[in-house]
Amino acid sequence: MRRVMTGTIVGVVAVALFATAAISTAGTASGATPRSKLTLVAPAAPGGGWDAFGREGQQVLRTEGIVGGVQVVNVPGASGTIGLGQVAEMGDRHDLMMITGGVMVGGIIINGSQVSLQDVVPIARLADDFNVLVVPGDSPYETLGDFAEALAADPGGTAIAGGSLGGIDHLLAGMLAREVGADPASVNYLAYPGGGEVVTSILSHTAQAGLSGYNEFRDQIESGNLRALAVSAAEPVEGIDVPTFREQGVDVEMSNWRGYVAPPGISDEVRDELIAIVTELRETEAWREVLERNRWVDSFMVGEEFDTFLREETERTEEIVKELGL
Repeated sequence: MRRVMTGTIVGVVAVALFATAAISTAGTASGATPRSKLTLVAPAAPGGGWDAFGREGQQVLRTEGIVGGVQVVNVPGASGTIGLGQVAEMGDRHDLMMITGGVMVGGIIINGSQVSLQDVVPIARLADDFNVLVVPGDSPYETLGDFAEALAADPGGTAIAGGSLGGIDHLLAGMLAREVGADPASVNYLAYPGGGEVVTSILSHTAQAGLSGYNEFRDQIESGNLRALAVSAAEPVEGIDVPTFREQGVDVEMSNWRGYVAPPGISDEVRDELIAIVTELRETEAWREVLERNRWVDSFMVGEEFDTFLREETERTEEIVKELGL
């Protein structure tokens, strides 16, 4: 798959150094507990899906009195693997959780990360988000069938914009190409660090289509600047008036799930307390309103069930990457 990447090695190193400083600055005060002070690491730039997820959680934890003080620290880069690497070195840091999800699973594989989700402690999976395939509002592609035909005929000339390499957007682009009979490796996939850049690429017609979370595109879809062709859910999603790929005869489905992990050295007692905090968050009416507002689907799991899911999700993603030749 053809790839357009932004940034440089110097930039990546700078981000890594910033990440260490940012998390250290948010360090635990003497005697602090997860209930008195909690840091949520969003391993992406402000404004994206992980950042939004962290700040929605921050708001509910505060207003519901579940945690005394909550802050979100952004550590962007490499599909979340820079943040993952930092958190994996936090030892027994007990007042911190990092947001994770499907994007990170693929990023670990594609980027050849030396750190994986096996190097941190699973806390909880909370919700599923789904991607939408969009084209410019003035695009000649009126339907998924129209776009699929163009992609099959000229995958290199039908650019698809999306997020980081190895993320859900990237994998979906390859899966879509495979299903319409094109070589996934020949797709012109344009990788951008955030949803804003993806939207700009589509609206400027640099890309003929784009893949990202529904909320990244919602305003532009509602204004008519973008046309939504398909959503990546297995079944229709309440509040998203877009047919699924499967409903239109294309066997493509993937969830951009989101959840939390913690540093590897925490005690069982701290792990259980963090699970209790996230469980209380999920059970509030305020969180149910968050799910409805963001068109997220509840997919709560904790403990061994979540641990098993992470292993199976990693194996599944590895198979997809291998099959697609990415």
